[in-house]
Amino acid sequence: MIASTLLNRRALMAALSAYAGAALAHGDAGHNKAVAVKKEQKEFTPDHFDVRLGETVKIFVINGGKMLHEFVLGTKKELDEHAALMIKFPTMEHDEPHMAHVPSGKTGGIIWNFNRAGDFDFACLIAGHYQAGMVGKVRVAAATAQG
Repeated sequence: MIASTLLNRRALMAALSAYAGAALAHGDAGHNKAVAVKKEQKEFTPDHFDVRLGETVKIFVINGGKMLHEFVLGTKKELDEHAALMIKFPTMEHDEPHMAHVPSGKTGGIIWNFNRAGDFDFACLIAGHYQAGMVGKVRVAAATAQG
């Protein structure tokens, strides 16, 4: 579940949906290739939300599934590049302020100030999850003058 709260302004709730199937995911730590494993879900719900330029948002991700998931915020190009690395090196460790790693049954999240207007993406980049459609969009609208 994702819950994002515009600090002291509004709340948005969502759930990670689960389903079974096969996909690529974390492999043996001693190898640099992905292996086929059970995949449990393929989408964020909601898969989009809107904010205004300059707003600070606290985004909670509640993982009700049985495997690790993550929330990574970025451009489509950045997510594509990172997802390709995750397929090639599924056990790589990374920790950035624009991402949250959320173990099964846990809650994680980020606090982010949206300082550029435009359309941005978020995704779970665990190998196979991005490719299965676990993605979403954030639209950052330019701030309007108040009078």
